[in-house]
Amino acid sequence: MPIRVKLDERMREKGMSLTELAERVGLTLANLSILKTGKAKAVRFSTLEAICAALECKPGDLLDYEEE
Repeated sequence: MPIRVKLDERMREKGMSLTELAERVGLTLANLSILKTGKAKAVRFSTLEAICAALECKPGDLLDYEEE
């Protein structure tokens, strides 16, 4: 898939663990892990908005498009 999720990088920059982000966003660790590893097939805008608010970033900071 040409869309790459850069959640790991942003979490590292903010010094935030997956557990802490899951609690702030209101997602289960399992669902957030699926998103973080790039295995998610979709993401709700409300989820993306909550992650961006928690990590103080924009959607473009979390998602990248790489041509195959």
